[in-house]
Amino acid sequence: MDSLPDWLTPLLDAETMRGVDRWAIEERGVPSLELMERAGAGVTRIVERLAPDGAVVVVCGKGNNGGDGLVLARLLRDAGGSVTVVCAASPDDFAGDARVNLERLPGERPLELGGDRMRAEQALGEASVIVDALLGTGFEGEPRGAVGEAIEAVNAARAQVVSVDVPSGVDASTGVASGAAVRAAVTATFHAGKPGLWIAPGKTHAGTVERIEIGIPRGWPGAATIGLIAPSVFELLPRRGPSSTKFISGHVLIAGGSPGLTGAPRMAAHAAMRAGAGYVTAFVPASLQAILATAGPPELMTRGLADDGYGGLTADGAQDVLDASERGGALALGPGLGRSRGAVEFARELARKAEIALVLDADGLNAHAGRLGELSGRSAFTVLTPHAGELGRLLEVGSEEIERERLRHVRAAAEQAQAVVVLKGDDTLIADPSGRVAVSPGGTPALATAGTGDVLTGVIAALLSAGLDPFTAAAAGVSLHAQAGREAARRQGAAEGVVASDVIAALPAARGGVSR
Repeated sequence: MDSLPDWLTPLLDAETMRGVDRWAIEERGVPSLELMERAGAGVTRIVERLAPDGAVVVVCGKGNNGGDGLVLARLLRDAGGSVTVVCAASPDDFAGDARVNLERLPGERPLELGGDRMRAEQALGEASVIVDALLGTGFEGEPRGAVGEAIEAVNAARAQVVSVDVPSGVDASTGVASGAAVRAAVTATFHAGKPGLWIAPGKTHAGTVERIEIGIPRGWPGAATIGLIAPSVFELLPRRGPSSTKFISGHVLIAGGSPGLTGAPRMAAHAAMRAGAGYVTAFVPASLQAILATAGPPELMTRGLADDGYGGLTADGAQDVLDASERGGALALGPGLGRSRGAVEFARELARKAEIALVLDADGLNAHAGRLGELSGRSAFTVLTPHAGELGRLLEVGSEEIERERLRHVRAAAEQAQAVVVLKGDDTLIADPSGRVAVSPGGTPALATAGTGDVLTGVIAALLSAGLDPFTAAAAGVSLHAQAGREAARRQGAAEGVVASDVIAALPAARGGVSR
């Protein structure tokens, strides 16, 4: 597997994090109790900020996560704070460093959820902040028994919740939440971010993620395979110089369109221009060419292709696009294509034979439902940009299953297609065939509107046409698209007023803003 590029901030899965902890303790001589003390102290600072004078309830499991919570409880009590500790296990079950910190705890003994349920529930109901220290990064599966009940009790309370390292019930490595999972306002994670804090559904449980340094030395062994896209990715965006020409800036070919869906190829084409492509040609059904030529933008070149007499493309039109592609560039296939038999045959023929970089979207993807492996034989770069429903059709599973395990399915699709796959969402995931995954920080609700997927297709195609490799082009394109969404929301005054054309108009400003 290729190493992560510098523009990705590593996110460490549970196995890697265990190795880092073991290395720090066994090879670098950092006492495990010292790591726990620093972890608890870091969470204490967050709790003090959120509720400087309020009552705090710390809900502990019996493992190291619970030990971190017990450190916090001790530090707050030492500072005069009102702290109740609720344990989901008998104190007799605590061992190791967690046991040491249980014995160090001053003041009132912890309540047991099983034996002191009424008092525990009363404390939770009166708390200003609840600290979730039940399950840590090593957890996977479905919480059961007292831990599951504790999670339900935490979620039923009205207080703000601070989760220790990861919200209990969330798989830190994948974001999967198979059963009950804590919904936190803040997650304090140690040393490095975890994939499950940034990948849905775990991301929806994590709230604001704050990273705490706990004294692990630099130079830890192992390699991350997942990373959070950093702003430095914008440094890789192609720039025009004094000797640039429209050919150097890149040629994007857009193939799509059908009756009622002429806006999709138009938006993809316009987005490609605003993202930096030197020139763009839209290949659409001949009977619809005049609509695109009239609607503009005026810089857009159009070519009419053989259609079926009803405005749908047919396989006979593929050769014209292939001929034009001999001059290089990148092809965006699918916006507004439709699902007629002829359009499906057109998409398959063109995807199979095109020898330039390809972005496959919308009905270009649907034409390959259940046939994902056919794309693995392509000779040029391929980027797929599905949402959960489209990826489900490609993999022949339900969209609900995709959403439950987004990481697993995006990696499976990338391997099958031997392509870069962009699984869209607030946590957009970009996977390559080797298993590397880039995660978008998201946070752009303005993009939740029709047509923004076509905009993203055009942006990625523009970056491919300028020579970026597909993994970088996809990640940079996703980031630029998100930045344009934020800029569009700023201009309109609210995310709810943004439409896709606003995002296109904001692309140059978004690009300029991040390049300064």
